[in-house]
Amino acid sequence: QVQLVESGGGLVQPGGSLRLSCAASGRSIGFYVMGWYRQAPGKQRELVATITSGGSTNYADFVKGRFTISRDNAKNTVALQMNSLNAEDTAVYYCNVRYTLASGSYTYWGQGTQVTVSS
Repeated sequence: QVQLVESGGGLVQPGGSLRLSCAASGRSIGFYVMGWYRQAPGKQRELVATITSGGSTNYADFVKGRFTISRDNAKNTVALQMNSLNAEDTAVYYCNVRYTLASGSYTYWGQGTQVTVSS
């Protein structure tokens, strides 16, 4: 069981920046792949970025060069630095962890944090 809580969302003008944070509790997430996803109204939830326990990252094409995912295992947190935001980035952003144990695979989501890019 892992609890994830996102924070840092808000209203920002086009071209601006935001930094999202995800705090995990219940267990240490240092061994797991963490991810950020987003979902806009009327659209399917989509992958934004992932980061492995070793720090290897993967980004969706639409955020490459603009967003950076990072983790601090000592603090049990994952962050998403978002730069050069545009209106198409408006969505609810969710933190995610997925891992497999002998008992099966487990997926946990945070409650989401709203990011609105508008002038």
